[in-house]
Amino acid sequence: MSERILITNDDGIDTPGIRWLAKAVLRAGHDVVVAAPMTEASGSSASMTAIEEDGKIVVEPRELAGARNVPAYGVAASPAFIVLLALREAFGEAPAVVLSGINRGANAGAAVIHSGTVGATLTAAHAGLRGLAVSLDVLTPVQGSVASGGAAIDQLDETDEKRHWGSAAGLAVKLLPVLAHTPVGTILNLNVPDLHVDGIRGLRRASLARFGQVQVSIAERSEGFVRTAVQAAQENLEPGTDLAALAEGYASVTPLRSPSENRDVRLNLESIRVQTPAL
Repeated sequence: MSERILITNDDGIDTPGIRWLAKAVLRAGHDVVVAAPMTEASGSSASMTAIEEDGKIVVEPRELAGARNVPAYGVAASPAFIVLLALREAFGEAPAVVLSGINRGANAGAAVIHSGTVGATLTAAHAGLRGLAVSLDVLTPVQGSVASGGAAIDQLDETDEKRHWGSAAGLAVKLLPVLAHTPVGTILNLNVPDLHVDGIRGLRRASLARFGQVQVSIAERSEGFVRTAVQAAQENLEPGTDLAALAEGYASVTPLRSPSENRDVRLNLESIRVQTPAL
């Protein structure tokens, strides 16, 4: 019997990406449960937040189009908190693997630290599970630019149903056997161009770019407030990075791990006095 897979996301239970991923993983013969935020939780990283009513976290059974046999739940909590709940059997048998996505927009570069999609898998890895974060770069090569790596800054609209979710879902399923042969606690971060699978040039292992697809600037500041603006990052792309791979029409895979001690840093603590000197 295959291991149970939890599928979550940070875009919300009602978005197309999670439906496509659930359908693909189910067709591949895996035991699947879906639990995702009721509303968008993008940028939530690995935060542990929830909305409670009378001390209870709201959980609503849902039905996913095309995957009606998959138990699915909308949860009033962040993706990382949902993983924590799943590990404590809130949605039935605890999962052995966590898939997060398919996110609407690439999660690439150092900005993955802010991603709720990646944050869910980091939480799984910290608990000793393997995880796969899946994202679709929603701009086409015509709309995107080399400088932005195809920055995902469009507004959600009806065209989302027409995006190439199947390309990302299919690659995610193909990566599951690879993930199964990695050490426990491994995360794979997959970013896929918004192209038909025949238009994707291949799959590349890539390092994280030093920046993300977008950057925040201060548009206005005055007494009592600041107003921010988001724009495509203008830094030059470094060869071998995830953003460079996307800009060239490749899907990228980057192995990640949860935060751990940095043994390379030397600290001189002996010179610091802990006790307060006597007066």
